[in-house]
Amino acid sequence: MFRPKLPDVPTLPTTPVAPPQTQAPVRSADRSLTPYAGAVAAVVIVGIVLTALLAAVAVSAVSVAIAAVVLRSLLNGANKR
Repeated sequence: MFRPKLPDVPTLPTTPVAPPQTQAPVRSADRSLTPYAGAVAAVVIVGIVLTALLAAVAVSAVSVAIAAVVLRSLLNGANKR
């Protein structure tokens, strides 16, 4: 009378049920990585060109700075005489 009544546990089926199998997508033979090779090569070439331009700008800036220091020292030396 004072014991709770537990619900009935449903019985599991005795035969194993396998989930439906899905096939992995098959890569078609007509699609290859050739179109991507051109894009990758273009990106690499653009990167190399931009890096070379950046290096050229940096070298030019350093040479202009050195020339400015030399000219400044020459002008200051001429004013002191």
